[in-house]
Amino acid sequence: MKKLLLQFLVLAVILTQAAFANGQTDESGSGSTKVIKISTKFVDDEQTAISLKKVVKEVNEKSGGSLELQLFASGVLPIGKDGMEQIVAGSDWILVDGVNFLGDYVPDYNAITGPFLYSSFDEYFGMTQTDLVKEMNQKIEAESGIKVLSLDWVFGFRSMMTNKPIKTPGDMEGLNIRVPTSQLYTFTLEAMGGNPVAMPYPDTYAAIQQGVIDGVEGSIMTYYGTQQYENVKEYSLTNHLLGVSAVSISTKLWDKLTEEERTILVDAFEMGREDNLKETLKAEGEFVDLLKAEGVNFNEVDSDAFLKAAAPVYTRFPQWTPGIYNRILAELKTIKAAQ
Repeated sequence: MKKLLLQFLVLAVILTQAAFANGQTDESGSGSTKVIKISTKFVDDEQTAISLKKVVKEVNEKSGGSLELQLFASGVLPIGKDGMEQIVAGSDWILVDGVNFLGDYVPDYNAITGPFLYSSFDEYFGMTQTDLVKEMNQKIEAESGIKVLSLDWVFGFRSMMTNKPIKTPGDMEGLNIRVPTSQLYTFTLEAMGGNPVAMPYPDTYAAIQQGVIDGVEGSIMTYYGTQQYENVKEYSLTNHLLGVSAVSISTKLWDKLTEEERTILVDAFEMGREDNLKETLKAEGEFVDLLKAEGVNFNEVDSDAFLKAAAPVYTRFPQWTPGIYNRILAELKTIKAAQ
């Protein structure tokens, strides 16, 4: 209830600011300043949020006052499904959140981020450059008014954070594990043997302490950045899904921007993506040592057993384009051969 009240108050402030936005001028007096909010679930200390701060600085400096980006981290503004609805409605903001939330509008996005598809970031990056994915981006823009600026803000493969070591699907039995509000995550966790519980990530810290959930699934970056190691000490390397965020903007807002402003925005988010990737790769190794120092145990799992258990997930989405899974596997085969 308190979270909903906070979001309401923040939105009220935004609406008040918007009422004056048309009359706001930049310091040179040459025109109006377009104020754009960036909403993300990541907390300030997580790498994605750190890289987004650099994007904000870059855009605000390069635009010469015509654009003003404002970052709202930690889920202060609506995120996930609610955040994407704001994009569709044409709000003057950018959402940085899971690719799976695009799947609510074009279901095939969930197929390209399905369980156990990729063994490296580069394999996924190759997939986002295929005609298959470009067709999805065109479809969601034309049909839902969502312009995808990027699909490549990775934050690591997702694994299990619990107080019980996980090595086989049988070890997941009876465990309540937080997942995003997403059928893909729900079906994946069910197939792996756990009980998925959908809730906003910022609520998970208290939920674990109160016994509402037994753990969460997420990247090592999230594990350390959100201090979940204070609650749970076992990190089991299922690597079941790739943690990656999309950057989405409303076509209504995009159409208001000049060509120069669009270029500034795209270039800044590409710079941020590269920064996020570089720092993520660097930090993953460092965080292993930091987490071990906090008493965290790293557990290898029976990958074949989990792969076999998760296979039925790909049969549970009748809304996916027929044959999409086989097309993804064919694209992936080509990508691997080229690397």
